[in-house]
Amino acid sequence: MIYADNASTTKMSKTAINAMLPYFDNIYGNPSSLYAFGQEAKEALEDCRQRAAACLNCEPREITFTSGGSEADNQAIVSAAKAGAKKGKKHIITTAFEHHAVLHTLKALEKDGFEVTYLDVHSNGIVTPQQVSDAIREDTCLVTIMFANNEIGTIQPIKEIGAVCREKKVLFHTDAVQAAGHIKVDVKEQNIDMLSISAHKFHGPKGTGLLYARKGIVLSNIIHGGAQERSKRAGTENIAGIAGMTAALEEACASIDENYNKMLPLRERLIDGLSKIEYSELNGDRESRLPGNVNFCFEGIEGESLLLLLDDKGICASSGSACTSGSLDPSHVLLAIGRPHEVAHGSLRLTINEEFTEEDIDYIIEAVTDVVTYLRNMSPFWRDLVNGVRPHVFAK
Repeated sequence: MIYADNASTTKMSKTAINAMLPYFDNIYGNPSSLYAFGQEAKEALEDCRQRAAACLNCEPREITFTSGGSEADNQAIVSAAKAGAKKGKKHIITTAFEHHAVLHTLKALEKDGFEVTYLDVHSNGIVTPQQVSDAIREDTCLVTIMFANNEIGTIQPIKEIGAVCREKKVLFHTDAVQAAGHIKVDVKEQNIDMLSISAHKFHGPKGTGLLYARKGIVLSNIIHGGAQERSKRAGTENIAGIAGMTAALEEACASIDENYNKMLPLRERLIDGLSKIEYSELNGDRESRLPGNVNFCFEGIEGESLLLLLDDKGICASSGSACTSGSLDPSHVLLAIGRPHEVAHGSLRLTINEEFTEEDIDYIIEAVTDVVTYLRNMSPFWRDLVNGVRPHVFAK
């Protein structure tokens, strides 16, 4: 099997697994307990907080552990919205191709009287700092723009966008779920006020993440109950998960340059190979993208059929975000960059990791080429394109 859906989730590393084991057996106390056994777990929790903070270049007290990226996104956005509302500021800026954890949170806020500006995304999948600057108003309380897109892998100019927000005194949050552990993340250097990450995207465990919130930002609770996480996130901490995430994050950050340099030529080999398929196009900027992300559209096919036939050939892939892969609707990300519905339906996301080989890449190219050809030969829609009944969207 070739697993090429690492943007959906990753295999846990041995380092992460080994870091978790003691907290299932030997150190299983509740870190809120006052006795020594519980305080041993508390010490482990705070050690992880310090180490995770070091990876992001922030202070340990600026880290709140969560159940994952979606919770962290929700808490960051709701906190900024509530703080803004107290000052009469109820305008938020985002992009049209954010993860649904962001978009759905904003839709809920719109029902509560907030106004949201959804910035258009250029055809290359990148939003410019000038767009952000032009959209900021006197009543803007938050800008939330993802670090790297989860479907097409494009990396946004986060440092520059953050600088615009600092200049205009507007909070800046970024969903860095796809970026953390794969490209450099430095909250101070990149002018980030709040940031969300999720462990299972960089070889850590599922169900664990964190929210960075710069000192001075008041977080609002979205989970109420106990006084854990400085009374900002109720619930007994998942020490094992947090330990696994921290170990995986440290390992990933230490290997970023090495892994990037290994994956980049493989990614380019894959893009070159798939580009040879007629009437196909890469989605998103070729240069400013994650090292392991390749996303293509193919005219005349349906993505669901492509995925099923690739599965028969031993290749695990995706047609978009794993959170919406069961939907029959075309990707909102592809629509945001201008792909028409009929082309957006024929998308394929392949996300590789540092363990891939040239042989793996070549097999994927061969398999995708064969499956696309097979599906087109069966398709009345493709027949119309070939016979000129319908115009092609892509150049040959």
